[in-house]
Amino acid sequence: MKCDAEGFAALYGTVYTDMYRFALCMMKSSHDAEDAVSEAVIQAYEHIGSLRSEESFRSWIFTILANTCRRKWRQQEKDQEKAEWTFFSSEEESAPDWEQAVDVRNAFAILAEEEQLIVGLSVFGGYTSGEIGEFLEKSPSTVRSKLSRALAKMSLILKE
Repeated sequence: MKCDAEGFAALYGTVYTDMYRFALCMMKSSHDAEDAVSEAVIQAYEHIGSLRSEESFRSWIFTILANTCRRKWRQQEKDQEKAEWTFFSSEEESAPDWEQAVDVRNAFAILAEEEQLIVGLSVFGGYTSGEIGEFLEKSPSTVRSKLSRALAKMSLILKE
């Protein structure tokens, strides 16, 4: 698809709020979410020629964003492994369960790309199956069944 800067800006204007919310839910930090959205938008703009139709823009750019978030996660995990943390807390009950958070993130990372999008938009973003279906050009019932299977996979991974 041929697209100039104004055309890209118009398409981006229809999704930027949803992209930020999605990235914020995935990255858990506003700074990381902003970085992920910025990187995804730059990458999308550079590769706009690979977009087949304007109607597919939303799902196409969300796929790029999900991949960007996943890449940032992997980098953060590598950085965490290199750094040696010592977490002290006087009240163990109020301390966040970092190990569980990492386990959930790892279980999420194992899911297929489409499953990650569906889980991320539903669980983290609060979108309905109808809204997700519009993003991904799928029926709401398909979204619900894929969500159910993805959550079941994550549950099995977390029980191991």
